[in-house]
Amino acid sequence: MATTRHFKIWRGDEAGGALQDYQVEVHSGEVVLDVIHRIQATQAPDLACRWNCKAGKCGSCSMEINGMPRLACMTRMSTFGPDEVITLTPLRTFPILRDLVTDVSFNYEKAREIPAFTPPAHLAPGEYRMQQVDVERSQEFRKCIECFLCQNTCHVIRDHEENMKAFAGPRYFIRAAELDMHPLDTRSDRREHAQEVLGLGYCNITKCCTEVCPEHIRITDNGIIPMKERVVDRRYDPLVWLGNKIFRRDQDEASGGEASAAAESLPRVTSQPPPEERSPKADAQHAVNWNRAVPPPAGPALTEAGTIGVTEFTFGRPAAPSPFGEDVTFPLPPPQLNFSHPNQPR
Repeated sequence: MATTRHFKIWRGDEAGGALQDYQVEVHSGEVVLDVIHRIQATQAPDLACRWNCKAGKCGSCSMEINGMPRLACMTRMSTFGPDEVITLTPLRTFPILRDLVTDVSFNYEKAREIPAFTPPAHLAPGEYRMQQVDVERSQEFRKCIECFLCQNTCHVIRDHEENMKAFAGPRYFIRAAELDMHPLDTRSDRREHAQEVLGLGYCNITKCCTEVCPEHIRITDNGIIPMKERVVDRRYDPLVWLGNKIFRRDQDEASGGEASAAAESLPRVTSQPPPEERSPKADAQHAVNWNRAVPPPAGPALTEAGTIGVTEFTFGRPAAPSPFGEDVTFPLPPPQLNFSHPNQPR
């Protein structure tokens, strides 16, 4: 059964354009791309629209349908109301070439910035072995058809074009995550590369990229967030930083200090000033003793029931000595600081 539907299609080029109205016959079971082909055949032979497979696997027919980034070949006409106007516009994040066709070369430029898969040097092709769990972990990201709908909907570059130079986008974050999770990839700098070159820190995980993915890849939950966690572990965890610092120091001593410059470039995560900013004279002047012995903290006494008494929260026992000297004054004398429970005998 055929019905007549109202379409609004953006027509124009980089110089400008506008929406044009089309009344077109639509048959049962058709998708939006079928209707575009009918419009090209009957009303607008010069209408530009990119497409290839018509099976949802090439990602070519990406556009915005009623403001939602979608694939024209996978959007059925039955999803719209009988009187609903269907508006077709090009992807708004990328430069317009003509009508519904945009210039997505930005994505291919960002793809070239990602280092390729680097297998172990001692393994020849055909000798690679992986566990099934490792295959399944990265297989989800391999389903990407590069429709660039996630790139288009990401507000970091959609609303701020100036970020495009420093931000690769969600499609390439999951590519970096896929390679970083690969058990046979030997590159150790993918996390730093994702942070410094691809702009992983710009992403604030709003999950809009996951919502528009036609392959239902959980881009944010399974790719971007784990990658952010890896970056945080490496760059901001003080224990990991300390381990790296000790390792580099041992490496410097073994190699004659070749890596000392790289180690010194790391940020300091210590509560005391660096040695070059301290002197015995200044320490004596301010009554500071950085080498003062600090006793280990003692746990509070437990009641017969194995709980901590309420009075323990007053911290009446002496604290560890401060490197700046003993505290001599308080807003209130310590005997007056009593936070015992009202029903507890004093």
